[in-house]
Amino acid sequence: MVKHSAPQVMKISARQRFGQHQLAAAGLLLIFLAQCLWLVHLDTFTPSELARIDRGLAQWRHGQVNIQDPYRSPLYYLISSAPMLHSSPAANPFTPAAPLLLARVPWLIFGCLLGASLWYVARRLYGNIAGYMALLLYCFSPLMIQQSAGYHVQPEIGAAWGTFGAIFTAIAVAHTLYAPRRVLWNWRRILLLGLSLALAVGSQFSLWVVLPLALALMVYLAPGRRVATLAIFAASSATAFVILWGAYSFHLTAFAAGLRQAYLLDITPQALRMPQTYAQVVAVLDRSNPALLVLLPLSLIMFLVWRRTHYFGNTAPLIVAAILICLGMLTPHQPGLSFELVAMPILFVFVSGVLADLLESRYRPWILALVFGLLIGNAVWGISALARTPN
Repeated sequence: MVKHSAPQVMKISARQRFGQHQLAAAGLLLIFLAQCLWLVHLDTFTPSELARIDRGLAQWRHGQVNIQDPYRSPLYYLISSAPMLHSSPAANPFTPAAPLLLARVPWLIFGCLLGASLWYVARRLYGNIAGYMALLLYCFSPLMIQQSAGYHVQPEIGAAWGTFGAIFTAIAVAHTLYAPRRVLWNWRRILLLGLSLALAVGSQFSLWVVLPLALALMVYLAPGRRVATLAIFAASSATAFVILWGAYSFHLTAFAAGLRQAYLLDITPQALRMPQTYAQVVAVLDRSNPALLVLLPLSLIMFLVWRRTHYFGNTAPLIVAAILICLGMLTPHQPGLSFELVAMPILFVFVSGVLADLLESRYRPWILALVFGLLIGNAVWGISALARTPN
């Protein structure tokens, strides 16, 4: 059982990079993708989706930067419309025979990438069984399937992948800073961190909160290399800035105007006094994965009463997920489920970590039966419900 968040687990031999565990994970992701494709098959273009694609195409083709949305940057619309870019401008791409699947490709890709990232992180942190538990929670999550398919929602799965990537790439970068000359050798992770930050903030302005969270984790993990930490974080932030500036067609005036009118954090403290706020959190947990309503309380209780679980690999995901869920509760007027949604994959990591600890205890047979019984039962129920979804 790996008790640290990443230092010893980043080095793997070439022959370990793709084996039976990778094949099994790929199989689960294919099942996830099949469920998403089924929902796309049942769906049709909605007026809001047509408007979103049309807005992005106007910028791709004519350079018309639209800064009317105070919640999202043009990056979101450029990604939404990118698959339709090469359709003929004279033709109407939104006829009933239009390729809806093509329009949903960005969200399907982000959904698969988030699942792969989740499996990779959980497996590196806690071992193979934890990786499978996290991936089973994800691959049969109604919320994640719906988001990745863009089924009757404004997809925010790109924001979820960006946030997940930013948090765990920051942790991975910090763990390499004590090796000699690692600042320059981290250029790939610097670019990945910058891309993750840009995707998160570009998809939802309020996710700028990911920046201080990522920086705090880096500083905590590398207190003796703070200059290197700040240099890497500055380089990643500069990369994110350039990407977001590019989303405004490199028009600095439009970029500044977009940021001035952006709702960076529309907090309503009174929401904490409303019972429906807490009911909404439970509803999101249920939509994320019904098995989570049992596994999350169990994991939280064990984390509170069992000191063995109190290490960074468990604590960091719990703290980050809790902050994001609290921010979601404090921003009831923000469209979509951005804070709650991006918290769910991180919560899957926490749950899989604590459960992996329990599997090393003398209660392993009972925990194994409970956990995989719930996960497999949830998978069967989810697929059955999906098959009954009306066209």
